[in-house]
Amino acid sequence: MSIFKNLLGGADKPGKPMEATDATFDEDVLKSELPVLVDFWSPTCMPCQVMGGLMRELGPEYAGRVNIYKVNVSQNMTTAMRFRIRSIPTLVFIRNGRIVDQLTGLVPMDTLRQRLDRLAPAPVVRES
Repeated sequence: MSIFKNLLGGADKPGKPMEATDATFDEDVLKSELPVLVDFWSPTCMPCQVMGGLMRELGPEYAGRVNIYKVNVSQNMTTAMRFRIRSIPTLVFIRNGRIVDQLTGLVPMDTLRQRLDRLAPAPVVRES
């Protein structure tokens, strides 16, 4: 039952996706020191709700490596148009203010992990 709660409602955890708006997008996302995953979504889109749950699950795993932002396309049309979002959910991966990858539609957890690991590789721990 808890996995469904996390997928659809979500408990607060470190790495929880944050909201970005037309007004805050450049500062929050494009100027971020960390790589960013942006989820373009709408509250009326069921696949978007599922994708949001997947990102709430992955957020803690990538906390400190990737910032995750959500942009509600219904409320932030300027940003959605700027990034030519034509279908939702759309995930945009940004590093140093530039798009490095993009996915559209409901994406499996393994694919999300692969893309996030490519976006922000885990630091190599060396034994001394």
